[in-house]
Amino acid sequence: MATIQVPAPRESAHRRISAAATDHHSQLDATVWQRILTSVRLQHPSLNRVWFDQMSPRQLTNGVIQVTVATAAQLNFCQSQCQQPFTAAAQSVTGRLVAVVFHCDHLPRGGVFNEGDQPLPLNPDYVFENFVTGPCNRLPHAAALAVSENPGNAYNPLFIHGGVGLGKTHLLQAVCQKVLEHNGDARILYLSCDSFINQFITSVETGDMNTFRYRYRNVDMLVIDDIHFLAGRDRTQEEFFHTFNTLYQSHKQIILSADAAPSEIPELEERLVSRFNWGLVARIEKPCYETRVAILQKKARMRGLSLPEDVVCYVAAKVENNTRELEGAITKLQGMGLLNNGTIDLELAKSALGDSAMAEQKRITIQQIFDAVTKYYNVRLSDLQSKKRHKSIAFPRQVCMYLARRHTRYSLEEIGGYFGGRDHTTVLHAVRTVDGDCKEDPEVNRQLVHIEGQLTGA
Repeated sequence: MATIQVPAPRESAHRRISAAATDHHSQLDATVWQRILTSVRLQHPSLNRVWFDQMSPRQLTNGVIQVTVATAAQLNFCQSQCQQPFTAAAQSVTGRLVAVVFHCDHLPRGGVFNEGDQPLPLNPDYVFENFVTGPCNRLPHAAALAVSENPGNAYNPLFIHGGVGLGKTHLLQAVCQKVLEHNGDARILYLSCDSFINQFITSVETGDMNTFRYRYRNVDMLVIDDIHFLAGRDRTQEEFFHTFNTLYQSHKQIILSADAAPSEIPELEERLVSRFNWGLVARIEKPCYETRVAILQKKARMRGLSLPEDVVCYVAAKVENNTRELEGAITKLQGMGLLNNGTIDLELAKSALGDSAMAEQKRITIQQIFDAVTKYYNVRLSDLQSKKRHKSIAFPRQVCMYLARRHTRYSLEEIGGYFGGRDHTTVLHAVRTVDGDCKEDPEVNRQLVHIEGQLTGA
């Protein structure tokens, strides 16, 4: 946002410089600042963060309030999302045409970059202090913390896998921020596997492989999300294999995340599977009830939100899938609370999460899936559990696996057990095949919609 400046009265250059130098070190009146913070929190509750209380405001002579924050991630958050709300609040509280700008005294000379060597903004909420641990994630959390304190030596590579919204990104960014806190000169490359693939393809097409290799092999830490997308891409796997070796031999930290363990990723070269297992492979699972309660309490505190105990227990019981959905529930409660004079009670929570609650009441069993699929495709259950590979049997079998993965809590191994003891890679391949067919073939999508309608009663 453009800085709004108030013209100062005419005075000598010496007086202007002296006044500015003196005023630069003067703290803004604490009462005024607290009123500005209160205004922002009331008008923009979703922006509120606990670390707002650690901001250090200073009043400058040209009508600008300079606010100092502690980290580069906080600075990016404030510059991208808080500039206008804070400026509006400051003008309302002071009655003057002032502007708020944000500043950080300790910006690292290194940093986190994406595939185009552009600084990558990190989420200031994604730090270790805000990560709630439980039986579902204690190992990956401990491993990530160890890596952040001793990169390149503790666990290399660190491979974290699990479903969507369980905290993989939180841990990856927490490591990045802790490493930069210890070593401001560290150069970290953090990107998605899809970006790595696209950069590789572009470099091949332009004949500029030297630049590509220099970029990826001359970093202190390489962090790649969704590495399972390397599956089936032979040339890209070859290039990543050499990049991995170069970094590993130089004791540079490698951190990877995926939706499955290395051995469960189909069409991934054995030599990559082997290397991914050199360090530590840690799985994040769905949070248990007690962990979900702790997550809700932590997320609410981060937003300055007070939730009654019965509301927390109700939400934790109803929202079971992942941390991201818990955070979405808090956002919904906070929004509806504003419409209810700031009051959040059990009745409001039930109203806010009514759809989720109804969905949770109806459990779909694997037997119901068997019944629906065999009836729709006119096949026998014994055929689905047999070794027959004819398409008239194989596709309904894959549909069963897909629906079991979507609508039950069984693991890949457990689902495979219902189909004649097939292994987890077979189930994972089936899930991805049906998911791809649904997106590309309207007829397959129609079939799945019909079957799921029968299961859910829609």
